[in-house]
Amino acid sequence: MRLLRSTDMALRVLMRLAVAGETSPTTREVAADMGVPYTHAAKVVAELQHRGLVETRRGRGGGLSLTEAGRGASVGKIVRALEGEGDVADCEGATPCPLNADCRLRGALRRAQEAFYATLDPLTIADMVAPPTGPLLLGLPSARRAS
Repeated sequence: MRLLRSTDMALRVLMRLAVAGETSPTTREVAADMGVPYTHAAKVVAELQHRGLVETRRGRGGGLSLTEAGRGASVGKIVRALEGEGDVADCEGATPCPLNADCRLRGALRRAQEAFYATLDPLTIADMVAPPTGPLLLGLPSARRAS
C-alpha cells in the first residue's frame, strides 16, 4: 500500500508541529522544512484544521499549532480519514475485473490493508516524535530559528 502524497505530507506536518513547543511556525516555514510546495502544504493544513488536528492563527504572531486532539490522534485513524475507505485494488473500476465474483485476491488485499491500519492504530502523533525523530525534527531550519 502506498500513501497519497497529501497523507504523507499531513503526517509530516503534524509531526513537525508536535515538536514546535511554544513556537507557532507558519505554513510557509513548515512547507520549507518538509521540502514541499507551499500551495500543497496550505491545502493539507486547511484539511487538518477542518479535522480539528491543527489550529491556525492569522496575522502578526500567527502560525500553526497542534491541538490536543492532534497530539493524541491515532495515526491509523488519521490515515484512514485522509486515504478514504476504498480498496487497495480497483476491482470495480472503469474496466471491472472479470474475476471479481470469485476472487480470493480482493479479500486478501482487504485483510492486508486492515492489518496495515491495525499496526498504525495504537500509535499517536506524540509517539511518532519520540527520539530519534523528535530531535531530528528540531534540527530543521525554522525549528532551529525558533529555539
